[in-house]
Amino acid sequence: MSQPSYELLPGADESPVLLHVPHSARTVPAAVRAGIELDDTALERELDHITDAHTAELAEAAAALAGVTPWRFVNRLSRLVVDPERFPDEREEMLAVGMGAVYTRTTHREVLRADGFDPEPLVARYFRPYAAAMTRAVAGRLAATGRAVVIDLHSYPSLALPYELHGAGPRPPVCLGTDRFHTPRELTRAARRAFAGCGETGLDSPFGGTYVPLEYYGTDARVGALMVEIRRDLYMTEPGGPAGAGLGRLATALATLVDSLGR
Repeated sequence: MSQPSYELLPGADESPVLLHVPHSARTVPAAVRAGIELDDTALERELDHITDAHTAELAEAAAALAGVTPWRFVNRLSRLVVDPERFPDEREEMLAVGMGAVYTRTTHREVLRADGFDPEPLVARYFRPYAAAMTRAVAGRLAATGRAVVIDLHSYPSLALPYELHGAGPRPPVCLGTDRFHTPRELTRAARRAFAGCGETGLDSPFGGTYVPLEYYGTDARVGALMVEIRRDLYMTEPGGPAGAGLGRLATALATLVDSLGR
């Protein structure tokens, strides 16, 4: 039996916090690679642009610094396999630029998969098991602590890429993505305090919203959620380069947020 494409890394039993890292990996299995139209050089260049590089390391460092260790749910495959945060149907606005659950276009709106490509085998093999496992992870925090807080960890480039639907808006060092139902004001305030030393913190621009498993979305207020988007020039060389000293400062800020939520 093949290994899952994701990993749940346990934290403290008493922690309600689940750090979700969906876009940090670059791995594309050979069977999936066969359906991609890019040559090897172009694929590596696309991975440089599309990957939220070093966010798994950021989550790991923050977990090690936190007084109460959070849980971590980490995608081990590239979002070019499937994007676990998209809807698997026509509700997803990113379908307009070929970036639904299974991407058909690149960050520069070039062909990634041919017209007529059937996404269902990838959705069945990767998307649905991931969603089910993430749902179980949230259920575990609810059962153990009576609540769950999903911190959805991402990064974005300092300059907008052609695929971005809302790229003309502000691009602060830290962007907090919120949801009207699942992001209470105290959660946003806690994040602003935690990241105050990292530069300006904005809301929902250039990316908005956050991730909650559909089983809980809009119905269970015990599940809080916040997206944390870090502008990449704050901690790494763009695109796709090494991490720098800023990663440590961000890890400390993220650990501060985690500890404030555990109380």
